[in-house]
Amino acid sequence: MGVYAVKTTASQEQTVASMIANREEPEIHAVLSPESLTSYVMVEADGSAVLNRVMEEIPHARSLVPGESSISEVEHFLSPKPDVEGIAEGDIVELIAGPFKGEKAQVQRIDEGKDQVTVELYEATVPIPVTVRGDQIRVLDSEER
Repeated sequence: MGVYAVKTTASQEQTVASMIANREEPEIHAVLSPESLTSYVMVEADGSAVLNRVMEEIPHARSLVPGESSISEVEHFLSPKPDVEGIAEGDIVELIAGPFKGEKAQVQRIDEGKDQVTVELYEATVPIPVTVRGDQIRVLDSEER
């Protein structure tokens, strides 16, 4: 059993992945289509022969990359990346959701466990710390850069 890379038409990764996954092939065990990997779908199967047979009937599946990968080569796609990754204390951010949408703020504290960031709004007359989810902010300026 190995992990194989199937080359696809650009922007058709999800379509190809779901078509492979919906096939009732006992030799195919899992299909992975990470957003960060364009034009490829990773498939866990007993061998490349079953994939070559299945790909003939699936539009947008271009070719099978020669050779197989191990699970260790694709496991970084399996764990979700926290939203607060890449954010540092002191960064200038813009809130992109919630009641303060559009406001600029400075990062005061980061809670990676809860995936939350405490920011201090710029335009506020009294500095008020506001805690928001990591996916509700966008970094504008970082002190490290």
